[in-house]
Amino acid sequence: MVEKKSKEEAFDCPVGAFFKELNGVFGKRSQFFDHMTQSKVEFLKGIRSLVDERIENLEKKRSTRAGKKMTNIKVE
Repeated sequence: MVEKKSKEEAFDCPVGAFFKELNGVFGKRSQFFDHMTQSKVEFLKGIRSLVDERIENLEKKRSTRAGKKMTNIKVE
C-alpha cells in the first residue's frame, strides 16, 4: 500500500519572507515601512489614472458614434 504524506510541502515567497524578517527586526513604524506604504498608495493611484483614462476614451468613442448619422447614396 502507498503511504500518504502527512505533511504538505509549503513554499514561501522569498520576498515575503524578507519583508517579514524586516518587520520583526525594525517593526512597522520604521521609515522603511512608511515609504513602502506610500509606494503602494502611489502605485494604486497610477492604476486608477490608467482606468480613468480608458473610461474617458470609451465615453468619447461612444459619443462620437452617437453624433454620426447615415446618409443615403444613390447608386446608378
